[in-house]
Amino acid sequence: MATARITKTLLSDLRAGDKDSFVWDDKLAGFGVKVTPSGSKVFIYQYRLGGRGAKVRRFTIGKFGPFTAEKARQEAEHLARLVAVGTDPQRDKKEQHRQAVELAFDKYLDRFETDCLKVHWPASHKDARATLDRFALPVLRSTPLPEITRRDIRAVLSPVKGKSATARKLFAILRRLFNFAVAEDDLKVSPFDGMESPPLPDSRDRVLEDWELALVWRAAGEIGSPFGPLVRLLILTGARREEVAGLRWDELREGEAMWHLPAERAKNGNALDLPLSPLAVDELTAMKGKGDKWPRRGLLFSTTGKTAVSGFSKAKSRLDAKIAKANRGEALDHWTLHDLRRTLATGMQRLSIRFEVTEAILNHVSGSRSGVAGIYQRHDWAAEKRAALDAWATHLQAVLTDTDKTNVVQLAGRRA
Repeated sequence: MATARITKTLLSDLRAGDKDSFVWDDKLAGFGVKVTPSGSKVFIYQYRLGGRGAKVRRFTIGKFGPFTAEKARQEAEHLARLVAVGTDPQRDKKEQHRQAVELAFDKYLDRFETDCLKVHWPASHKDARATLDRFALPVLRSTPLPEITRRDIRAVLSPVKGKSATARKLFAILRRLFNFAVAEDDLKVSPFDGMESPPLPDSRDRVLEDWELALVWRAAGEIGSPFGPLVRLLILTGARREEVAGLRWDELREGEAMWHLPAERAKNGNALDLPLSPLAVDELTAMKGKGDKWPRRGLLFSTTGKTAVSGFSKAKSRLDAKIAKANRGEALDHWTLHDLRRTLATGMQRLSIRFEVTEAILNHVSGSRSGVAGIYQRHDWAAEKRAALDAWATHLQAVLTDTDKTNVVQLAGRRA
């Protein structure tokens, strides 16, 4: 076995043979250089773990050129220290490769979406992934999960400071990702341990007045499809924005005037049968295109035919511009599309509709539908929901025609 002091001079003098040849350093045990028949000179470190009877293992440090003799020696000394404390450099190298490839944040997102978000958050997994792509990915990029620190998390959250709802949403999704990684044994400790959630957003209590609702309805008619009809259905049903945006024709029952929202699309995972008022039916019929009946497949609100619409901020800006134009140049006080849901709920209170019925329409599992009452009270309020939504549509029509004098629709006759 050839031994010598491995230096730049020695390496320059080494010549290739018919097969691999080795020279071992005469001072650092296990440190050597392999010369291949092609002339490549590769630094290596050879070692055993567990005594003389253990298997000999060989670690490739790198080629002469990218590695100098001195740099290779330093790396070999580092490997020798690892072996001395019982650490296997080969296993460590594999783990480093795994972290750099499998546990890189950008790669791990795909696994998180498939194995966690789609399983546990089926109705909102696309929104959760889009949030991570927008805010987390540009900051964390391909950083291995074990190397991500609280400082990195704060850097991700920094752009959304002052936006409480967005900050809490982003925080919750990221925390779920790292908890998933811990549960999968891909990570020992989450950087979120000990971190406090962003503060709760100020409670919103914005309810549109009747004249404001009329402005929104008419402006929705002016911006056209797909967002115009979408906004009108939000007004008429009180459903959540994403639930309406993802509405499919096969969820609708034209003969029954019914929308069946499947559990996998409902935010809370509970399926909902929502009656459609005559005004809602008219909106849907106007969208059906050719044919006498509503289509049986496809998305209602899509620009591609394959995915539900997005870009709500731009659509809202167009809607606000139409509203301001109709309102003598004055915009409405700050409002959001979600406020339409609260407006329906409040409007139904004004119409003397039972609270339980309003909750059933909104698909809320709280208040009268939670706890013991939620377990033993199985009435679905089907007839009451239809009467309530018809009453709300009638009220809206009265507002639009400026004939509503009392702001109250008597429901007793409807229930009879």
